[in-house]
Amino acid sequence: MSAHSHVDGQLPHEPEKATLEGRNKVLGFWLFLGGETVLFGTLFSAYLALRHQVGDGNPSPHELFSLGLVAVATMLLLTSSLTSVFAIQALHKNQVKAMVNWLIITVILGLAFLGLEIYEFYHYVHEGHGFTTSAFSSSFYTLVGFHGGHVAFGIVWISLLIGQVLRKGLTVVTAPKVYVAGMYWHFIDVVWVFIFTVVYLMGKVG
Repeated sequence: MSAHSHVDGQLPHEPEKATLEGRNKVLGFWLFLGGETVLFGTLFSAYLALRHQVGDGNPSPHELFSLGLVAVATMLLLTSSLTSVFAIQALHKNQVKAMVNWLIITVILGLAFLGLEIYEFYHYVHEGHGFTTSAFSSSFYTLVGFHGGHVAFGIVWISLLIGQVLRKGLTVVTAPKVYVAGMYWHFIDVVWVFIFTVVYLMGKVG
């Protein structure tokens, strides 16, 4: 089965697994996500250990966090997870235009989330909550900023894949790349749910 024999509407139902290379990419990416889980677990542990180390005169999590803004950002990211699901469904139906459109919407929602996070950090800095203000602030910016970096990477990755699909079409070579990008996007959405719960909700209730 060649990389080009399935162009023009002849792709199998699950083109990301149609070749050994594609299956290996999916399996390898699961292993990569396992390593990422351990890394984020370490950052969560550090944050939980340091979240009460605020320092004299510095804002506490309860005083600092605004759940309204974070809730909007959360809805944007969770909605982008849904649009990425629609993109993968379109991939399986060989609906290239629909897949690209859903991926574009995913990127737009990701950019909106990132914009709100940048604004949030800007606001916190002006409230006296800088990276080196306290152990709490350092652990907060490291965890949440590291996740934001993953979101930015995912936006660039999906954008490049959109360009590649528009140039080369949807094939058994490009399909696994789109599929694993979708896996990555779901992963950073799940991590954000934990961040929203552990950092923001627990921060507000003390």
